[in-house]
Amino acid sequence: MRLTILGGGGFRVPLVYGALLRDCAEGRVTHLTLYDLDPARLAAIARVLGDQAARAAAEGVPDAPEVSVTTDLDEALRGADFVFSAIRVGGLEGRAADERIALAEGVLGQETVGAGGIAYGLRTVPVAVDIARRVARLAPEAWVINFTNPAGLVTEAMSRHLGERVIGICDSPVGLARRVARTLGVADPASARVDYVGLNHLGWLRGLYVAGRDVLPQLFTDDARLTSFEEGRLFGADWLRSLGSVPNEYLHYYYFTREAVAAYQQARQTRGAFLRDQQARFYDALRTGPASRAATGPQGAAWEAWDRTRAEREATYMAENREAAGAGERAADDLESGGYEYVALALMRAVARDERTTLILNVRNGRSTAPAVDRPVADRPDVGLSDGSREGGGLHGGRVLDVLDEAAVVEAPCLVDATGAHPLAVSQLTGHEAGLVAAVKAVERCVLAAGESGSRREAVKAFALHPLVDSVQVAHRLLEGYRGAHPGLDYLRKD
Repeated sequence: MRLTILGGGGFRVPLVYGALLRDCAEGRVTHLTLYDLDPARLAAIARVLGDQAARAAAEGVPDAPEVSVTTDLDEALRGADFVFSAIRVGGLEGRAADERIALAEGVLGQETVGAGGIAYGLRTVPVAVDIARRVARLAPEAWVINFTNPAGLVTEAMSRHLGERVIGICDSPVGLARRVARTLGVADPASARVDYVGLNHLGWLRGLYVAGRDVLPQLFTDDARLTSFEEGRLFGADWLRSLGSVPNEYLHYYYFTREAVAAYQQARQTRGAFLRDQQARFYDALRTGPASRAATGPQGAAWEAWDRTRAEREATYMAENREAAGAGERAADDLESGGYEYVALALMRAVARDERTTLILNVRNGRSTAPAVDRPVADRPDVGLSDGSREGGGLHGGRVLDVLDEAAVVEAPCLVDATGAHPLAVSQLTGHEAGLVAAVKAVERCVLAAGESGSRREAVKAFALHPLVDSVQVAHRLLEGYRGAHPGLDYLRKD
């Protein structure tokens, strides 16, 4: 099986390769193609992967996937069974500019939330659409797994050309569910059914079912337990009780906007600037330092340099939010993410080998071909389900979220098999949750319209309608600031 990674010179590619090395089953990935615009980054990551393969061989892992690199997109796509899209249009310098320009206007510039997410989406959507069209032409049988941010928005843009053969992934919901299950003492977290739904980086854990019983309410009865994991410390016990659910960590930007903006404004540098400088040091070291020379043992210098950088990156994740919430340093248990590389591998295995599994994914809101799930009816919520017949928990017709149309990409638990990803029944969002999801989806639709038409008016509308941007005049200034910083937004010329 052949896998192509777009953005193959990206820092997190070794995580994916590590997951591939641990997959020794029949039908596994045997060839990995890395595509990137930057040959130096490709060469650096290829050296890290070489070290990984050597370490795996020393540990008795046979036949590491063959790795090839290319700067030719069409060459990378031809013959691929799966395409993993993890591109960053504008690089980390672009992310740093997104943050800086937004903060100068007193609004949030995070890469997937608020003004920064809109700017990132505006320059990424045209590139993602071009990739989707090429995949449809050059590798029509391939499945695209999208991790390019903003993941839900980009997946929806690509789905207009690839239909259900593009699926978005994110590790945040998986990590959240795992932490809550561990806090509640669930013996086998993988066996619990997760009632989680929303948009990417805008979802809520609303139930955790073990043997047909929702154990999530137990979480809200004990302050110590409720604040023993990362999201509990971010949001606080009182607010989580008020919600009656556990939000995705990115909702901290919505619920504590002033505190988050102030923390970012007071920080020595933004997250994007930190990652830009950190990764520049890493790639420079692989070009010019000791790590640039060939490894002398099973664990070479390139791997060691990468692993040190990875550990620092994970320890500082969402540091400004934790400071604003007074949550302190990340606990050891919280350093374990959902593991997007394992989500991607599980997704590929389910599709390629028909190994049924349940994953939280970004898929279209309306599906009509979901198979029945081998799970008793009792093992699902019995109230607040969206319309449509559900035998065994599968979604047959109707929509995942009634508040959105069928073409909207949502984030929800899905049954995955050889025919693709099929969303399962979830409890419906109501009140402020439904309103917030509808509002942000409207913003995403403006971004998609601007990306398709080049309309400046639609781009301004996207900024102005976002709940975290408080003025139409600010929206106009944001667009002009971003157009001045990003040549990739020159296409926004109409009206």
